Amino acid sequence: MQVTETLNEGLKRGFTVVVPEPELAAKREKRLAEIAKTVQIPGFRPGKVPLSMVRKRYGDAVAAEILEQTVNDASGKLMEERGLRPAMQPKLEITKPGKDSDLEFTLEMEVLPEVAVPDLSDVTLDKPVAAVADEKIDETLSRLAEQRQSFKDVEETRPAAQGERLTVDFIGRIDGEAFEGGTANDVGVTVAGTGFIPGFSEQMEGMSAGETKTITVTFPEDYGAKDLAGKTAEFEVTAKSLAVAEVPAIDDELAKAMGMESLADLRAKVAEQIGRDYEQMGRLKLKRALLDVLAEKADFTAPESLVEAEFAEIWRQVEAERAAGNADPEDAAKDEETLKAEYRAIADRRVRLGLLVAEIGRANNVTVADQELQRAMFNEAMRYGPQAMQVVEFFRKNPQQMERFRGPIFEDKVVDLLLGQVKQNEVSVTPDELAADPEE
Repeated sequence: MQVTETLNEGLKRGFTVVVPEPELAAKREKRLAEIAKTVQIPGFRPGKVPLSMVRKRYGDAVAAEILEQTVNDASGKLMEERGLRPAMQPKLEITKPGKDSDLEFTLEMEVLPEVAVPDLSDVTLDKPVAAVADEKIDETLSRLAEQRQSFKDVEETRPAAQGERLTVDFIGRIDGEAFEGGTANDVGVTVAGTGFIPGFSEQMEGMSAGETKTITVTFPEDYGAKDLAGKTAEFEVTAKSLAVAEVPAIDDELAKAMGMESLADLRAKVAEQIGRDYEQMGRLKLKRALLDVLAEKADFTAPESLVEAEFAEIWRQVEAERAAGNADPEDAAKDEETLKAEYRAIADRRVRLGLLVAEIGRANNVTVADQELQRAMFNEAMRYGPQAMQVVEFFRKNPQQMERFRGPIFEDKVVDLLLGQVKQNEVSVTPDELAADPEE
């Protein structure tokens, strides 16, 4: 194998590789001889088929097989001998096919840069810490009590107020015609509550049992049923009965209903959960601060191909948000060229940061075990509530999809490793400051 370097600029490398025809011929003949030992052709005993007949029947297929194998072997050997780590799949082009001639092909690629693992021993990060206030515990207990509320029928006939529940029948019409899914009976609707088309439940305030009212609403532009999105509909609503919410008292009985021994135990449990939430938010801010430090230390050049791939994905999301009417307001005043430059800078930062995190992980033998992927998969499935088992079944049938969890787990493990190396300075903040987005 003869290798000639044709390109060496920055991270770009190019080579021309030549494999002599006699070497290819020897490989082809060896492979044909192997086939001849096992091939079965009528009229010949196994292992006695003439090589000329095997060559005639299988010669083209063997030539293609040897060509592919030789290119792969030669490419792998080239990169191993020269210590090349391609940033993306190399571009390969066969310039001479190696049939009655030498095999010649070109190989072009971008290689990963040399990445030095930084010393973080002199780095100090502020770790925000918030105390769990009694008011926050009381607020959480109130929400828990409201979640366990029941409704009691009102015997008297009177107008419904916000927060009360009317049981109604309704018929929905668009341009005078009833539409599919617009009719229902005995539906409980919380007056001015959520869960219905905006403006629907709000207009039911003041209705009494036995009263019929026509309510006009407009379906949101992003409504799930595309044939209704953006259209105006009239609902003929008949109120049948009224019920008021009864929220249980926040006492030992509520605690016992929730599996606790007493209200004191429930308060302690709530405080513990809030504390864990605060700890998680504090860790997230600490992680962002650490990644900012790493980004400053990642002062190497990122492979252009990786940056362009990352930018393409970012820009795809930007255009999707534009199409959905959810574009970032700060982007509205900027021209396309400025926006692309800003997002390309973000892509460059992400790539450099990703390469540095990967190198730190590699240098410290950080790996992701199958059990960790399984745990992440189950955590993801739990987010889907009643459909959790369907999600689990999807991942079991498509195990390759679990690889999506590997990167985030790997990054978190590297972050945990580095947070153990830096100094941390605890800073007291309010819960609102802890929850605020860092850009605000």
